[in-house]
Amino acid sequence: MSLFESVRSQMPAEIPAQLERMDAFWTSYRQSNQEVTKVVQTTSAKLGDKDFDAIVCGGTLGIFIASALQRRGWRVAIIEQGILRGRAQEWNISRKELNAFLELDLLTEAELETAIATIYNPARVGFQGGKDLWVRDILNIGVDPVYLLEILKQKFLDAGGILLEQTAFKQAIAYADGVAVEVASAKGAENKRITGRLLLDVMGHFSPIAKQARSQVQGNIKPDGVCMVVGSCAKGIPEKSYGDLIYSFTPIQKQCQYFWEAFPAKDGRTTYMFTYVDADPQRPSFAELMEDYLFWLPKYQEIELAQLEFQRVLFGFFPSYKQNPLQTPWDRILQVGDSSGMQSPLSFGGFGAMVRHLPRLTDGIDTALRSDLLAKENLRSLQPYQPNLSVTWLFQKSMSVAVNQQIESDRINYLLGVTFNSMEKLGDRVLYPFLQDVVQFIPLARTMLAMSIADPVLVLKIMQQVGIPTLLDWLKHYLGLGAYSFLNQIGKRVEPAIANLLPEQKYQWQRQIDAWHYGSGGDYQSQEE
Repeated sequence: MSLFESVRSQMPAEIPAQLERMDAFWTSYRQSNQEVTKVVQTTSAKLGDKDFDAIVCGGTLGIFIASALQRRGWRVAIIEQGILRGRAQEWNISRKELNAFLELDLLTEAELETAIATIYNPARVGFQGGKDLWVRDILNIGVDPVYLLEILKQKFLDAGGILLEQTAFKQAIAYADGVAVEVASAKGAENKRITGRLLLDVMGHFSPIAKQARSQVQGNIKPDGVCMVVGSCAKGIPEKSYGDLIYSFTPIQKQCQYFWEAFPAKDGRTTYMFTYVDADPQRPSFAELMEDYLFWLPKYQEIELAQLEFQRVLFGFFPSYKQNPLQTPWDRILQVGDSSGMQSPLSFGGFGAMVRHLPRLTDGIDTALRSDLLAKENLRSLQPYQPNLSVTWLFQKSMSVAVNQQIESDRINYLLGVTFNSMEKLGDRVLYPFLQDVVQFIPLARTMLAMSIADPVLVLKIMQQVGIPTLLDWLKHYLGLGAYSFLNQIGKRVEPAIANLLPEQKYQWQRQIDAWHYGSGGDYQSQEE
Protein backbone atom coordinates (compact mmCIF):
# COMPACT_ATOMS: atom_id res chain seq x y z
CA MET A 1 0.00 0.00 0.00
CA SER A 2 1.29 3.46 -0.89
CA LEU A 3 1.75 6.10 1.79
CA PHE A 4 -0.93 8.18 0.09
CA GLU A 5 -3.42 5.31 0.37
CA SER A 6 -2.48 4.76 3.99
CA VAL A 7 -3.39 8.33 4.98
CA ARG A 8 -6.23 8.83 2.51
CA SER A 9 -8.85 8.60 5.27
CA GLN A 10 -7.11 11.48 7.09
CA MET A 11 -7.54 13.80 4.08
CA PRO A 12 -10.54 15.62 2.60
CA ALA A 13 -12.56 13.19 0.45
CA GLU A 14 -12.00 15.04 -2.85
CA ILE A 15 -8.17 14.90 -2.77
CA PRO A 16 -7.61 11.58 -4.65
CA ALA A 17 -9.74 12.70 -7.60
CA GLN A 18 -8.02 16.10 -7.66
CA LEU A 19 -4.58 14.45 -7.65
CA GLU A 20 -5.60 12.22 -10.55
CA ARG A 21 -6.83 15.21 -12.56
CA MET A 22 -3.63 17.14 -11.83
CA ASP A 23 -1.48 14.30 -13.11
CA ALA A 24 -3.59 14.01 -16.26
CA PHE A 25 -3.10 17.74 -16.88
CA TRP A 26 0.64 17.52 -16.08
CA THR A 27 1.06 14.66 -18.57
CA SER A 28 -0.75 16.62 -21.29
CA TYR A 29 1.13 19.83 -20.50
CA ARG A 30 4.52 18.25 -21.09
CA GLN A 31 3.71 17.30 -24.68
CA SER A 32 5.38 19.38 -27.40
CA ASN A 33 2.25 19.55 -29.56
CA GLN A 34 -0.10 21.32 -27.16
CA GLU A 35 -3.16 22.63 -28.91
CA VAL A 36 -3.64 26.39 -28.86
CA THR A 37 -7.23 27.58 -29.10
CA LYS A 38 -7.60 30.91 -30.83
CA VAL A 39 -9.63 32.93 -28.33
CA VAL A 40 -8.57 36.41 -29.51
CA GLN A 41 -9.38 37.86 -32.91
CA THR A 42 -8.74 41.33 -34.30
CA THR A 43 -10.59 43.64 -36.65
CA SER A 44 -10.11 47.16 -37.95
CA ALA A 45 -13.80 47.94 -37.43
CA LYS A 46 -14.99 50.20 -34.60
CA LEU A 47 -17.25 49.35 -31.67
CA GLY A 48 -18.65 52.76 -30.89
CA ASP A 49 -20.18 53.10 -27.42
CA LYS A 50 -18.72 50.73 -24.84
CA ASP A 51 -20.08 49.33 -21.58
CA PHE A 52 -16.90 49.72 -19.53
CA ASP A 53 -13.49 51.32 -19.48
CA ALA A 54 -11.78 48.14 -18.28
CA ILE A 55 -12.85 44.51 -18.31
CA VAL A 56 -10.91 42.29 -15.91
CA CYS A 57 -10.89 38.55 -16.67
CA GLY A 58 -10.05 36.57 -13.53
CA GLY A 59 -11.27 37.81 -10.17
CA THR A 60 -9.10 36.12 -7.54
CA LEU A 61 -6.13 38.41 -8.13
CA GLY A 62 -7.96 40.63 -10.62
CA ILE A 63 -9.99 42.15 -7.78
CA PHE A 64 -6.85 44.07 -6.71
CA ILE A 65 -6.31 45.95 -9.98
CA ALA A 66 -10.07 46.20 -10.60
CA SER A 67 -10.65 47.84 -7.20
CA ALA A 68 -7.72 50.21 -7.68
CA LEU A 69 -9.02 51.34 -11.09
CA GLN A 70 -12.60 51.65 -9.83
CA ARG A 71 -11.36 53.96 -7.09
CA ARG A 72 -9.75 56.12 -9.79
CA GLY A 73 -13.20 56.67 -11.28
CA TRP A 74 -13.18 54.15 -14.14
CA ARG A 75 -16.08 51.88 -15.09
CA VAL A 76 -14.77 48.38 -14.37
CA ALA A 77 -16.25 44.90 -14.79
CA ILE A 78 -14.84 41.63 -13.44
CA ILE A 79 -15.50 38.29 -15.13
CA GLU A 80 -15.05 35.38 -12.71
CA GLN A 81 -15.60 31.76 -13.69
CA GLY A 82 -16.63 30.73 -10.18
CA ILE A 83 -17.67 32.63 -7.08
CA LEU A 84 -15.20 35.37 -6.17
CA ARG A 85 -13.93 34.29 -2.77
CA GLY A 86 -10.60 33.52 -1.19
CA ARG A 87 -9.27 30.06 -0.44
CA ALA A 88 -8.78 28.89 3.13
CA GLN A 89 -4.96 28.79 2.82
CA GLU A 90 -3.15 31.98 3.89
CA TRP A 91 -1.03 34.01 1.49
CA ASN A 92 2.42 34.76 2.88
CA ILE A 93 4.07 38.13 2.33
CA SER A 94 6.36 40.63 4.08
CA ARG A 95 4.77 43.41 6.12
CA LYS A 96 6.24 46.31 4.15
CA GLU A 97 4.74 45.03 0.89
CA LEU A 98 1.22 45.24 2.34
CA ASN A 99 1.51 49.03 2.41
CA ALA A 100 0.42 49.00 -1.24
CA PHE A 101 -3.16 48.49 -0.04
CA LEU A 102 -2.89 51.64 2.11
CA GLU A 103 -1.14 53.69 -0.59
CA LEU A 104 -3.89 52.90 -3.11
CA ASP A 105 -6.63 53.51 -0.51
CA LEU A 106 -7.97 49.98 -0.94
CA LEU A 107 -7.94 49.18 2.78
CA THR A 108 -7.87 51.13 6.01
CA GLU A 109 -5.18 50.34 8.57
CA ALA A 110 -7.79 48.58 10.72
CA GLU A 111 -8.97 46.45 7.78
CA LEU A 112 -5.38 45.55 6.90
CA GLU A 113 -4.72 44.42 10.47
CA THR A 114 -7.87 42.29 10.38
CA ALA A 115 -6.69 40.69 7.13
CA ILE A 116 -3.52 39.44 8.85
CA ALA A 117 -4.24 35.93 10.13
CA THR A 118 -0.79 34.86 11.34
CA ILE A 119 2.58 36.38 12.17
CA TYR A 120 5.70 34.40 12.93
CA ASN A 121 9.40 35.01 13.56
CA PRO A 122 12.10 34.03 12.90
CA ALA A 123 12.48 32.13 9.62
CA ARG A 124 15.10 29.53 8.83
CA VAL A 125 17.27 29.06 5.75
CA GLY A 126 19.29 25.85 5.74
CA PHE A 127 20.78 23.16 3.53
CA GLN A 128 22.03 19.65 4.27
CA GLY A 129 25.63 19.72 5.45
CA GLY A 130 25.65 23.44 6.23
CA LYS A 131 24.64 25.70 9.09
CA ASP A 132 21.20 27.23 9.53
CA LEU A 133 20.62 30.96 9.01
CA TRP A 134 17.90 32.80 10.88
CA VAL A 135 16.19 35.89 9.52
CA ARG A 136 13.27 38.04 10.64
CA ASP A 137 10.29 39.74 9.02
CA ILE A 138 10.56 38.05 5.61
CA LEU A 139 7.36 36.46 4.23
CA ASN A 140 6.30 36.05 7.86
CA ILE A 141 2.81 37.55 7.51
CA GLY A 142 -0.06 35.19 6.67
CA VAL A 143 -2.92 37.09 5.03
CA ASP A 144 -6.44 35.63 5.18
CA PRO A 145 -7.63 35.51 1.52
CA VAL A 146 -11.24 34.88 2.55
CA TYR A 147 -11.48 38.16 4.46
CA LEU A 148 -9.27 40.14 2.07
CA LEU A 149 -11.18 39.24 -1.08
CA GLU A 150 -14.57 39.64 0.56
CA ILE A 151 -13.90 43.17 1.79
CA LEU A 152 -12.38 44.23 -1.55
CA LYS A 153 -15.31 42.66 -3.36
CA GLN A 154 -17.85 44.61 -1.29
CA LYS A 155 -15.92 47.86 -1.69
CA PHE A 156 -15.68 47.29 -5.44
CA LEU A 157 -19.44 46.73 -5.72
CA ASP A 158 -20.23 49.70 -3.44
CA ALA A 159 -18.09 51.92 -5.69
CA GLY A 160 -20.16 50.92 -8.72
CA GLY A 161 -18.07 48.06 -10.07
CA ILE A 162 -19.80 45.22 -11.91
CA LEU A 163 -19.02 41.62 -10.96
CA LEU A 164 -20.10 38.75 -13.20
CA GLU A 165 -19.66 35.59 -11.14
CA GLN A 166 -20.06 32.04 -12.46
CA THR A 167 -19.33 33.53 -15.85
CA ALA A 168 -16.66 32.03 -18.08
CA PHE A 169 -14.54 33.89 -20.63
CA LYS A 170 -15.08 32.44 -24.11
CA GLN A 171 -13.39 34.75 -26.60
CA ALA A 172 -12.47 38.37 -27.31
CA ILE A 173 -12.39 40.55 -30.40
CA ALA A 174 -10.03 43.53 -30.39
CA TYR A 175 -11.54 46.41 -32.39
CA ALA A 176 -9.89 49.65 -33.42
CA ASP A 177 -11.46 51.47 -30.46
CA GLY A 178 -12.19 48.76 -27.90
CA VAL A 179 -12.65 45.09 -27.04
CA ALA A 180 -15.74 42.88 -27.17
CA VAL A 181 -15.74 39.92 -24.80
CA GLU A 182 -18.04 36.93 -25.15
CA VAL A 183 -18.88 35.22 -21.87
CA ALA A 184 -20.98 32.21 -20.89
CA SER A 185 -22.99 31.97 -17.70
CA ALA A 186 -22.92 28.78 -15.65
CA LYS A 187 -26.67 29.17 -15.21
CA GLY A 188 -27.23 28.03 -18.78
CA ALA A 189 -28.25 31.35 -20.27
CA GLU A 190 -27.19 32.30 -23.79
CA ASN A 191 -23.70 33.66 -24.28
CA LYS A 192 -23.45 37.36 -23.54
CA ARG A 193 -21.25 40.08 -25.02
CA ILE A 194 -19.79 42.96 -23.02
CA THR A 195 -17.58 45.71 -24.38
CA GLY A 196 -14.81 47.89 -22.99
CA ARG A 197 -11.87 50.08 -23.92
CA LEU A 198 -9.29 47.73 -22.38
CA LEU A 199 -9.20 44.03 -21.48
CA LEU A 200 -6.97 42.93 -18.58
CA ASP A 201 -6.12 39.23 -18.59
CA VAL A 202 -5.63 38.17 -14.96
CA MET A 203 -6.49 34.50 -15.51
CA GLY A 204 -3.11 33.21 -14.35
CA HIS A 205 -0.40 30.95 -15.70
CA PHE A 206 -2.78 28.88 -17.81
CA SER A 207 -4.85 31.70 -19.26
CA PRO A 208 -6.09 30.87 -22.79
CA ILE A 209 -5.36 34.47 -23.83
CA ALA A 210 -1.77 34.27 -22.56
CA LYS A 211 -1.38 30.85 -24.20
CA GLN A 212 -2.35 32.25 -27.59
CA ALA A 213 -0.14 35.31 -27.04
CA ARG A 214 2.89 33.14 -26.26
CA SER A 215 2.21 31.05 -29.32
CA GLN A 216 2.20 34.18 -31.48
CA VAL A 217 5.17 35.88 -29.80
CA GLN A 218 7.42 32.88 -29.16
CA GLY A 219 6.08 30.21 -31.50
CA ASN A 220 6.35 27.73 -28.61
CA ILE A 221 4.27 27.61 -25.45
CA LYS A 222 6.29 24.96 -23.60
CA PRO A 223 7.89 26.58 -20.52
CA ASP A 224 11.64 26.79 -19.97
CA GLY A 225 11.29 25.92 -16.30
CA VAL A 226 8.73 24.53 -13.88
CA CYS A 227 8.40 24.59 -10.11
CA MET A 228 6.49 21.52 -8.89
CA VAL A 229 4.89 21.83 -5.45
CA VAL A 230 3.08 19.46 -3.11
CA GLY A 231 2.09 20.19 0.44
CA SER A 232 -0.57 20.36 3.10
CA CYS A 233 -1.94 22.20 6.07
CA ALA A 234 -2.35 19.74 8.92
CA LYS A 235 -3.21 19.59 12.58
CA GLY A 236 -1.15 17.42 14.89
CA ILE A 237 2.28 18.79 13.96
CA PRO A 238 4.16 20.00 17.06
CA GLU A 239 3.78 23.75 17.38
CA LYS A 240 6.79 25.81 16.37
CA SER A 241 7.07 29.59 16.49
CA TYR A 242 9.42 29.75 13.49
CA GLY A 243 9.04 29.04 9.81
CA ASP A 244 11.24 27.83 6.99
CA LEU A 245 11.81 30.05 3.96
CA ILE A 246 13.86 27.43 2.12
CA TYR A 247 15.22 24.30 3.72
CA SER A 248 16.74 21.09 2.40
CA PHE A 249 17.82 17.96 4.28
CA THR A 250 18.11 15.38 1.48
CA PRO A 251 20.48 14.93 -1.47
CA ILE A 252 19.45 14.95 -5.14
CA GLN A 253 17.11 12.07 -5.94
CA LYS A 254 15.18 11.20 -9.12
CA GLN A 255 17.05 14.10 -10.77
CA CYS A 256 15.29 16.45 -8.32
CA GLN A 257 16.54 18.50 -5.41
CA TYR A 258 13.72 18.80 -2.88
CA PHE A 259 13.27 22.05 -0.96
CA TRP A 260 10.83 22.70 1.88
CA GLU A 261 8.85 25.59 3.30
CA ALA A 262 6.92 25.59 6.57
CA PHE A 263 5.05 28.14 8.61
CA PRO A 264 2.27 28.39 11.18
CA ALA A 265 -1.31 28.67 9.92
CA LYS A 266 -4.44 29.54 11.83
CA ASP A 267 -5.75 25.96 11.59
CA GLY A 268 -2.54 23.91 11.73
CA ARG A 269 0.91 24.05 10.18
CA THR A 270 1.55 24.43 6.47
CA THR A 271 4.39 22.52 4.83
CA TYR A 272 5.40 22.54 1.17
CA MET A 273 7.92 20.45 -0.72
CA PHE A 274 9.00 21.87 -4.08
CA THR A 275 11.55 21.25 -6.80
CA TYR A 276 12.79 23.09 -9.89
CA VAL A 277 12.58 21.03 -13.08
CA ASP A 278 11.64 21.43 -16.73
CA ALA A 279 8.64 20.12 -18.66
CA ASP A 280 10.36 16.98 -19.90
CA PRO A 281 7.96 13.97 -20.14
CA GLN A 282 10.38 11.94 -17.96
CA ARG A 283 9.84 14.15 -14.93
CA PRO A 284 8.02 12.63 -11.92
CA SER A 285 4.25 12.63 -11.63
CA PHE A 286 2.52 14.44 -8.79
CA ALA A 287 1.55 11.05 -7.35
CA GLU A 288 5.28 10.23 -7.10
CA LEU A 289 6.06 13.63 -5.61
CA MET A 290 3.27 13.17 -3.07
CA GLU A 291 4.73 9.81 -2.02
CA ASP A 292 8.11 11.44 -1.42
CA TYR A 293 6.47 14.29 0.48
CA LEU A 294 4.68 11.87 2.80
CA PHE A 295 7.85 9.78 3.20
CA TRP A 296 10.00 12.72 4.30
CA LEU A 297 7.38 14.77 6.19
CA PRO A 298 7.68 12.76 9.45
CA LYS A 299 11.44 13.36 9.57
CA TYR A 300 11.01 17.02 8.63
CA GLN A 301 8.39 17.85 11.27
CA GLU A 302 9.17 15.10 13.82
CA ILE A 303 5.73 13.56 13.66
CA GLU A 304 4.10 10.25 12.64
CA LEU A 305 1.73 10.39 9.66
CA ALA A 306 -0.97 8.61 11.67
CA GLN A 307 -1.09 11.56 14.07
CA LEU A 308 -1.92 14.10 11.37
CA GLU A 309 -5.32 15.51 10.47
CA PHE A 310 -4.96 17.05 7.01
CA GLN A 311 -7.08 20.19 6.63
CA ARG A 312 -5.94 20.74 3.05
CA VAL A 313 -3.67 18.92 0.62
CA LEU A 314 -2.09 20.99 -2.15
CA PHE A 315 -0.32 20.27 -5.40
CA GLY A 316 0.41 22.28 -8.50
CA PHE A 317 3.10 23.61 -10.77
CA PHE A 318 4.24 27.05 -11.81
CA PRO A 319 5.71 27.47 -15.31
CA SER A 320 8.28 30.13 -16.14
CA TYR A 321 9.67 31.42 -19.41
CA LYS A 322 12.96 33.05 -20.28
CA GLN A 323 11.07 35.43 -22.57
CA ASN A 324 9.29 37.23 -19.76
CA PRO A 325 7.36 39.39 -19.13
CA LEU A 326 5.02 38.48 -21.95
CA GLN A 327 4.70 41.28 -24.51
CA THR A 328 1.11 41.54 -25.71
CA PRO A 329 0.66 41.06 -29.48
CA TRP A 330 -2.65 42.94 -29.50
CA ASP A 331 -3.94 46.45 -29.03
CA ARG A 332 -6.18 46.98 -25.98
CA ILE A 333 -5.36 43.64 -24.33
CA LEU A 334 -2.84 43.43 -21.48
CA GLN A 335 -1.66 40.50 -19.34
CA VAL A 336 -1.44 41.27 -15.61
CA GLY A 337 -0.08 39.09 -12.80
CA ASP A 338 0.82 35.46 -13.47
CA SER A 339 -0.51 35.56 -17.03
CA SER A 340 2.19 38.14 -17.80
CA GLY A 341 4.98 36.07 -16.25
CA MET A 342 6.04 39.05 -14.13
CA GLN A 343 8.10 36.97 -11.70
CA SER A 344 11.46 35.26 -11.44
CA PRO A 345 11.77 31.51 -12.14
CA LEU A 346 12.55 31.04 -8.44
CA SER A 347 9.31 32.48 -7.09
CA PHE A 348 5.75 31.24 -7.34
CA GLY A 349 4.33 34.58 -8.47
CA GLY A 350 0.72 34.92 -7.37
CA PHE A 351 -0.22 37.24 -4.53
CA GLY A 352 3.26 38.56 -3.68
CA ALA A 353 4.24 39.41 -7.26
CA MET A 354 0.84 41.02 -7.88
CA VAL A 355 1.05 43.25 -4.81
CA ARG A 356 4.64 44.27 -5.57
CA HIS A 357 3.64 45.66 -8.97
CA LEU A 358 0.15 46.89 -8.06
CA PRO A 359 1.02 50.60 -7.54
CA ARG A 360 3.08 50.69 -10.76
CA LEU A 361 0.37 48.98 -12.82
CA THR A 362 -2.43 51.07 -11.34
CA ASP A 363 -0.69 54.34 -12.18
CA GLY A 364 0.31 53.13 -15.65
CA ILE A 365 -3.10 51.75 -16.65
CA ASP A 366 -4.84 54.82 -15.22
CA THR A 367 -2.65 57.09 -17.37
CA ALA A 368 -3.09 54.88 -20.43
CA LEU A 369 -6.87 55.09 -20.09
CA ARG A 370 -6.87 58.86 -19.54
CA SER A 371 -4.72 59.52 -22.61
CA ASP A 372 -6.18 56.66 -24.70
CA LEU A 373 -2.71 55.15 -25.08
CA LEU A 374 -3.98 51.60 -25.52
CA ALA A 375 -2.10 50.42 -28.60
CA LYS A 376 0.14 47.38 -28.07
CA GLU A 377 3.25 49.58 -28.23
CA ASN A 378 1.95 51.58 -25.26
CA LEU A 379 0.77 48.54 -23.29
CA ARG A 380 4.06 46.69 -23.73
CA SER A 381 5.80 49.41 -21.74
CA LEU A 382 3.69 48.32 -18.75
CA GLN A 383 5.34 44.88 -18.83
CA PRO A 384 8.95 45.81 -19.65
CA TYR A 385 12.15 43.78 -19.65
CA GLN A 386 13.46 43.48 -16.10
CA PRO A 387 17.07 42.29 -15.85
CA ASN A 388 16.83 41.60 -12.13
CA LEU A 389 14.29 38.88 -12.94
CA SER A 390 16.20 37.55 -15.94
CA VAL A 391 19.50 37.07 -14.05
CA THR A 392 17.78 34.59 -11.72
CA TRP A 393 17.60 32.04 -14.54
CA LEU A 394 21.19 31.12 -13.73
CA PHE A 395 20.18 30.41 -10.13
CA GLN A 396 17.21 28.29 -11.26
CA LYS A 397 19.48 26.35 -13.58
CA SER A 398 22.06 25.74 -10.84
CA MET A 399 19.30 24.55 -8.45
CA SER A 400 17.95 21.97 -10.89
CA VAL A 401 19.27 18.86 -12.61
CA ALA A 402 18.64 17.97 -16.25
CA VAL A 403 16.98 14.62 -16.93
CA ASN A 404 20.15 12.87 -18.10
CA GLN A 405 22.70 14.98 -16.19
CA GLN A 406 25.08 13.38 -13.71
CA ILE A 407 26.36 15.52 -10.83
CA GLU A 408 27.30 14.85 -7.21
CA SER A 409 24.24 14.22 -5.06
CA ASP A 410 25.22 16.99 -2.61
CA ARG A 411 26.17 19.59 -5.27
CA ILE A 412 23.11 21.82 -4.96
CA ASN A 413 23.00 21.76 -1.16
CA TYR A 414 26.70 22.59 -0.99
CA LEU A 415 26.35 25.40 -3.54
CA LEU A 416 23.48 26.99 -1.65
CA GLY A 417 25.30 26.61 1.65
CA VAL A 418 28.32 28.48 0.27
CA THR A 419 26.09 31.13 -1.34
CA PHE A 420 24.04 31.94 1.75
CA ASN A 421 27.03 31.83 4.09
CA SER A 422 28.72 34.38 1.82
CA MET A 423 25.63 36.61 1.86
CA GLU A 424 25.29 36.32 5.62
CA LYS A 425 28.88 37.53 6.07
CA LEU A 426 28.17 40.45 3.73
CA GLY A 427 25.22 41.54 5.91
CA ASP A 428 21.46 42.01 5.76
CA ARG A 429 21.73 44.57 2.93
CA VAL A 430 22.87 41.71 0.70
CA LEU A 431 20.92 38.79 2.17
CA TYR A 432 17.45 40.24 2.76
CA PRO A 433 16.64 41.57 -0.74
CA PHE A 434 17.68 38.25 -2.29
CA LEU A 435 15.39 36.32 0.05
CA GLN A 436 12.52 38.53 -1.08
CA ASP A 437 13.31 37.79 -4.73
CA VAL A 438 14.70 41.29 -5.37
CA VAL A 439 18.13 40.90 -6.97
CA GLN A 440 20.35 44.00 -7.07
CA PHE A 441 23.60 44.61 -8.95
CA ILE A 442 26.05 45.55 -6.18
CA PRO A 443 24.89 42.89 -3.67
CA LEU A 444 24.99 40.25 -6.43
CA ALA A 445 28.50 41.29 -7.49
CA ARG A 446 29.72 41.14 -3.89
CA THR A 447 28.16 37.70 -3.40
CA MET A 448 29.75 36.25 -6.52
CA LEU A 449 33.15 37.62 -5.52
CA ALA A 450 32.81 36.17 -2.03
CA MET A 451 31.81 32.77 -3.45
CA SER A 452 34.76 32.77 -5.85
CA ILE A 453 37.11 33.36 -2.94
CA ALA A 454 35.40 30.82 -0.68
CA ASP A 455 35.46 27.95 -3.21
CA PRO A 456 36.78 28.69 -6.72
CA VAL A 457 36.51 25.01 -7.72
CA LEU A 458 32.76 25.07 -7.00
CA VAL A 459 32.34 28.03 -9.33
CA LEU A 460 34.02 26.05 -12.13
CA LYS A 461 31.74 23.07 -11.44
CA ILE A 462 28.64 25.28 -11.66
CA MET A 463 29.87 26.71 -14.95
CA GLN A 464 30.17 23.17 -16.27
CA GLN A 465 26.74 22.22 -14.89
CA VAL A 466 24.76 25.10 -16.42
CA GLY A 467 26.71 25.27 -19.71
CA ILE A 468 28.37 28.07 -21.69
CA PRO A 469 25.19 29.23 -23.53
CA THR A 470 23.40 29.76 -20.20
CA LEU A 471 26.40 31.67 -18.82
CA LEU A 472 26.61 33.93 -21.86
CA ASP A 473 22.89 34.64 -21.68
CA TRP A 474 23.21 35.37 -17.97
CA LEU A 475 26.14 37.74 -18.59
CA LYS A 476 23.96 39.79 -20.93
CA HIS A 477 21.30 40.20 -18.25
CA TYR A 478 23.90 40.82 -15.54
CA LEU A 479 25.34 43.71 -17.54
CA GLY A 480 21.77 44.89 -18.13
CA LEU A 481 21.21 44.85 -14.37
CA GLY A 482 24.27 47.06 -13.92
CA ALA A 483 23.05 49.46 -16.61
CA TYR A 484 19.55 49.63 -15.08
CA SER A 485 21.03 50.31 -11.65
CA PHE A 486 22.89 53.31 -13.10
CA LEU A 487 19.88 54.49 -15.11
CA ASN A 488 17.65 54.22 -12.05
CA GLN A 489 19.76 56.91 -10.38
CA ILE A 490 19.45 59.07 -13.51
CA GLY A 491 15.70 58.43 -13.61
CA LYS A 492 15.22 59.80 -10.10
CA ARG A 493 16.79 63.09 -11.24
CA VAL A 494 14.94 63.49 -14.53
CA GLU A 495 11.49 62.41 -13.27
CA PRO A 496 10.45 65.94 -12.15
CA ALA A 497 11.39 67.32 -15.57
CA ILE A 498 8.90 65.16 -17.50
CA ALA A 499 5.87 66.87 -15.94
CA ASN A 500 5.64 69.42 -18.76
CA LEU A 501 5.90 66.97 -21.64
CA LEU A 502 3.03 66.04 -23.96
CA PRO A 503 0.81 63.23 -22.55
CA GLU A 504 2.22 60.45 -24.75
CA GLN A 505 5.82 61.54 -24.14
CA LYS A 506 5.21 61.81 -20.42
CA TYR A 507 3.58 58.37 -20.38
CA GLN A 508 6.50 56.71 -22.17
CA TRP A 509 9.14 58.43 -20.04
CA GLN A 510 7.36 57.47 -16.81
CA ARG A 511 7.08 53.86 -17.93
CA GLN A 512 10.81 53.81 -18.75
CA ILE A 513 11.69 55.28 -15.36
CA ASP A 514 9.48 52.64 -13.72
CA ALA A 515 11.23 49.93 -15.74
CA TRP A 516 14.66 51.11 -14.55
CA HIS A 517 13.41 51.32 -10.96
CA TYR A 518 11.83 47.86 -10.77
CA GLY A 519 14.29 46.23 -13.17
CA SER A 520 17.21 47.21 -10.93
CA GLY A 521 15.50 46.15 -7.71
CA GLY A 522 15.20 49.79 -6.73
CA ASP A 523 11.71 49.22 -5.36
CA TYR A 524 13.07 47.12 -2.48
CA GLN A 525 12.50 48.56 0.97
CA SER A 526 13.80 47.02 4.15
CA GLN A 527 11.36 46.51 6.99
CA GLU A 528 12.97 49.44 8.83
CA GLU A 529 12.47 51.94 5.99
